[in-house]
Amino acid sequence: MTPSTWFLTADTSAGPLGGPAADALVFCFAHAGGNPRTYLGWQDALGRDGRVLAVCPPGRAHRFREPALATVADLADGAAAAVTATAAAQGLPFLLFGHSFGAALAFEVARRIDGLPGFAGLVVSGCSAPSLLPTPRVVEAARLEGRAFTEAVGFFGGLPPEIAEDEMMQELLLPHLKADFRMVAGYAYRPAAPLGVPVTLVNGTDDPHVTPESVEPWARECAQAPVRHWTEGGHFYFEDRPAAVTDVLRPLLRAATAAARTADEYVELI
Repeated sequence: MTPSTWFLTADTSAGPLGGPAADALVFCFAHAGGNPRTYLGWQDALGRDGRVLAVCPPGRAHRFREPALATVADLADGAAAAVTATAAAQGLPFLLFGHSFGAALAFEVARRIDGLPGFAGLVVSGCSAPSLLPTPRVVEAARLEGRAFTEAVGFFGGLPPEIAEDEMMQELLLPHLKADFRMVAGYAYRPAAPLGVPVTLVNGTDDPHVTPESVEPWARECAQAPVRHWTEGGHFYFEDRPAAVTDVLRPLLRAATAAARTADEYVELI
């Protein structure tokens, strides 16, 4: 397995990782049961500022034949190794972005690679502070089966009506979602040193799952005070408005690129 196995890009035919030339990278982690390809639609909005690399774990998409990993820690270990190798090979500054479960996973990856050259920041979306995870609602949902599970998951939004109403569709499409919920329910937060990279929080004002109170403890995970963005919408506020995220990512990517160029120029002068 090569590190690039972990990632999908907007154009898999162009280069080892695909996609257009870019000045920086953004590794995107999907929500529980989410399709990583969703993030590839952001590429046009980011343009050259950042190439989107959607994280695809074992057992999903083109990796469906591989055994899925069972714990957040194992998944974070694998993703961190792949990010590290890919970032080194590309030689570009990069961000991590994650939504909901993907935000918790991106946080654990950030802990593993904090201090890595080029790592310029963590952007977390739709996620309470890690010290509050797993939430009681997630733990309860992870115990359920069948229709009860589907109804419980409906609280978080993002489940299309055609799936919520069709049991055959549920049998086909929900196993990954159930597996991810169980993985989150088994998450064991451990206190550690605050992250040295900048952290940005993006959340929907109408998200019933994430509140100002539940994001406040994120401050304890950051050496610098996190930057907070609240935008209209619920848990999946960016579904119809991807600019709610891409408008946050673009200046961060540009700042990372500028910082990397300044560092390179300093090294050349020495």
